[in-house]
Amino acid sequence: MTRMPMILADPRLPDCPIAFANNAFLDLTGYEASEVVGRNCRFLQGAGTDPNDVRQLRDAITNCKPIALEILNYRRNGTPFWNAIFMGPVFDEQGELIYFFASQLDVSKRRESEMALRQGQKMEAIGQLTAGLAHDFNNLLQILNNSLDRMKDKRLDHQAFDRQHMIAQQAADRGAKLTRQLLSFARRTRLEPTEVNLSSLISSFKELIEMSVGNQIDLYLNLRLRLPDVKLDANYFEMALLNVITNARDASSSGSSITIQTKLLHLNGDAEARRLKPGDYVVVTVADEGHGMLPHVVLRATEPFFTTKPSGQGTGLGLAMVQGFVQQSGGRLEVESEHQRGTSIHMIFPVHVGKEQIDTIKRNTGYKAHPVDESPNAPHILVVEDNADIAQYAADALMEIGYQVTTAHDSTEALDIFEKALAEQKPFNAVFSDVIMPGGPNGLVLAEKISILCAQTPVILTTGYNDEMSLNAPENNNFEVLGKPYQRSELIDRIQAALSHGSRSGNGRKTSDFGHVEE
Repeated sequence: MTRMPMILADPRLPDCPIAFANNAFLDLTGYEASEVVGRNCRFLQGAGTDPNDVRQLRDAITNCKPIALEILNYRRNGTPFWNAIFMGPVFDEQGELIYFFASQLDVSKRRESEMALRQGQKMEAIGQLTAGLAHDFNNLLQILNNSLDRMKDKRLDHQAFDRQHMIAQQAADRGAKLTRQLLSFARRTRLEPTEVNLSSLISSFKELIEMSVGNQIDLYLNLRLRLPDVKLDANYFEMALLNVITNARDASSSGSSITIQTKLLHLNGDAEARRLKPGDYVVVTVADEGHGMLPHVVLRATEPFFTTKPSGQGTGLGLAMVQGFVQQSGGRLEVESEHQRGTSIHMIFPVHVGKEQIDTIKRNTGYKAHPVDESPNAPHILVVEDNADIAQYAADALMEIGYQVTTAHDSTEALDIFEKALAEQKPFNAVFSDVIMPGGPNGLVLAEKISILCAQTPVILTTGYNDEMSLNAPENNNFEVLGKPYQRSELIDRIQAALSHGSRSGNGRKTSDFGHVEE
């Protein structure tokens, strides 16, 4: 009777399948108990599910550790929802692992509210950016117009002409620099990332750093050796670091110090709070002993066109540009400051994962398709897909493990093939169809007609645009949906589950008395 969705998975069986699911879980996902028991819960994953979230769950199971995280899952009809999962191991009195218990909570509404809030903040920032941009460019245009006007009057006075030409050239250069900063702030700069060791990279241009700091301020380098590589644009990193160092210098008095440090940081449970993914990161910190910032100034430090420097000494785009570059490189910029005590700027970059490591992660999914005996009686699948390459991919994936496959490229052709097979008393065992197929009936209409012709034939639909399901779904919307892009293992899993459980008839799942709880 509880409204909290719950499942038990049995680690003593191959692939750790679900052993029990309560009514709230079935209400949340749209499945029946017979459709989930005996299956690994990966069938809830889809195209938008973050692989890092999946990896965390897999690691927790491997290490028999509890875990709490929010992951994007998909219901039986293909609609996505944000699932807050708490999962932990269950041991018997002898300490033997007997189950994994997982409770869930639909937090989609909260996620949507957070997205709406961020969108509102983004629009406010765009307004500030536009106003500041107009102000700065109008000033530059004023200088250019004035210089051009004076050049016209002074064309015979070579000295005055050269001076006005220099002023115009400087204004044009400032405009170009402003544009580059804007592109970096907007994360629209075309970066050329490479694998670099940041300690080595900083050491390679330390003379330039010394020149930027000057002789009046002490400079300390605390660079960790054997630092793992990160992947970023080295030239833009150099520009970003020099920008931060320049700010530190301007905020410091003679005799004070600036320290540049690199270190390794591992994030796990606190990663979400910092809006980063769990894993290893390299942190570059620039710390000064300058006058620091008040709390309300810290909050605005990375806003575009916000500056505490006197007029003409700063555009207000320095830290905004740095933040844009760091975020575009997959990291995060953090600012710590205390008034009259100094400021620390942290640039946090994810450790680069090489191709070999990625391939290993992909191989270790734990999924193994059940092979089908090669015989004339092997299940026969009808694949309906208007894109020939995708149709071939699906057909090859199914035929490789022993299924018979027939392909059709539109609903009309598929219906003709299906009716002919029925007439010959050789019905298809399952149908896998795309939803959106231009030039004729869509996959939903096809699925409805197939369910009328042969109610026992399960139909699995696939789409990369789920709104089509909600806008044009027929009354009998009992078809399971696999989102695009899908993996070979996901396709095989859905087909095997459909063949095992058959089609769903009637008006679909009737929600239990209490339904599932939402946040």
